[in-house]
Amino acid sequence: MKPHQIFPARRTVAALSTLALAAVLAACASSAGIQSQSTVLEPQAVGLAQPAGSGAATAELVPADWWRGWGDVSLTQVIDQALQAQPSLKVAQARLRRAQAATAGEEANDGLKINGSADATRQHFSANSIYPAPLGGSTRTLANAQIAGSWEFDFFGLHRSAIEAAVGSERAAAADLQAARNVLASNVAQTYVQLGRLLAQREVAQQALTQREQMLGLIRQRVDAGLDTRVELKQGEGALPDARVQIEQLDEQIVATRHALAALAALPPASYDQLKPDLQALRTLVLPEVLPADLLGRRPDITAARWRMEAATKGVDVSKAQFYPNVSLTAFVGLSSIGLDRLVDSGSQHYGIGPAIHLPIFDAGRLRAQLRTRTADLDAAVESYNGAVLEAVRETADQLNARQSLERQREQQAQARSAAEAAYDIATQRYRAGLSGYLTVLSAETSLFSQRRQTVDLQARALSTQVALVRALGGGFAPDTPASH
Repeated sequence: MKPHQIFPARRTVAALSTLALAAVLAACASSAGIQSQSTVLEPQAVGLAQPAGSGAATAELVPADWWRGWGDVSLTQVIDQALQAQPSLKVAQARLRRAQAATAGEEANDGLKINGSADATRQHFSANSIYPAPLGGSTRTLANAQIAGSWEFDFFGLHRSAIEAAVGSERAAAADLQAARNVLASNVAQTYVQLGRLLAQREVAQQALTQREQMLGLIRQRVDAGLDTRVELKQGEGALPDARVQIEQLDEQIVATRHALAALAALPPASYDQLKPDLQALRTLVLPEVLPADLLGRRPDITAARWRMEAATKGVDVSKAQFYPNVSLTAFVGLSSIGLDRLVDSGSQHYGIGPAIHLPIFDAGRLRAQLRTRTADLDAAVESYNGAVLEAVRETADQLNARQSLERQREQQAQARSAAEAAYDIATQRYRAGLSGYLTVLSAETSLFSQRRQTVDLQARALSTQVALVRALGGGFAPDTPASH
């Protein structure tokens, strides 16, 4: 076979574009009147200044491994284990792989397709049918071998838009993976802080029990000396079970929190039975005091929403392209014979080439309904993005405010605790000297341990707020170059 025999009309492809345009003019199916109704919120509309230098690199606010800044080896080990083994993160990874495969599939649709086929059939031909002798009335073998190729011309951007939509979904899945990583690390850190808080509260409760045991010894001495009555004795004895109940309640919560931490790390429940976080040993993270202008670019959930919006936009373009002609070119070459022994003879050759144009003229509104669906999907994606933007700004502003408020609360509470410590010491000394009753000591003790517990709670809240602010700032996320596809 010669090339000019396989492709006899070399000007066919050049004429296809003109033919397609003429067919468009005669088309009855139209996308007119269907368009998106939603608009994207601008950063200024939610209180964010426009960052200087569009597309310029910004300084790092939070490192990707921000938890290492606390300087706690145990916390680092727990988070690293969770990021490696947590099933919820593996689900996000699987979704990313699926999106990558979908992108590869769309790219494959926009290329040359070549298929090969071969078959052989043993057939008896009727002597009374259309086949004359010697074929009629005989049993022969029909053999075919063929290679066929096809190419679809993307004159109207159908495949290009489909690829771009798939790429948008892939990048959204990649951002979702980073968002899941951010959430997981934050949850582990919050649970770690909660465990440290409970352990510190248990220490306060144990101190209370020890002090009450010492006070009960003093009361007994005073009762024996006739300085106190059995009323004070019973009050002192009744304070011990209450302290032990508090310790037991805290022990229950400590075990449950350790189990929760193990579950986040995808380990057996007893894996962290000996873990004892020390909140006072954690260093303070260096974080911004105001809303960063480029907050939206630092949040993986916002980035994912933006890419979903982009994918939905390209989905609309795909639907619009389906109103235009589908132009393709198909060619085939092969061998066909009656009898396997003649299959490779030169006379068994067959080949052909031909263009095809498919144009929707009347489809009972199917394409318009599909376009309305894609347009509604785009509106939903835009509003989801807007909602995510509003929530991101509110969440970050709340955490910044909470952080500043907690600093002021801790300053005032430190003064209140110092006064409670002094009042308890004075009350104890006056009781020993017989200048006041035991009720005064009980009142001072109640105030003291309340302040000690509040100290622990405020310290834990300050650390938890750091974690929440890190999460609100994106957890160290920085959009990379587009994922390979």
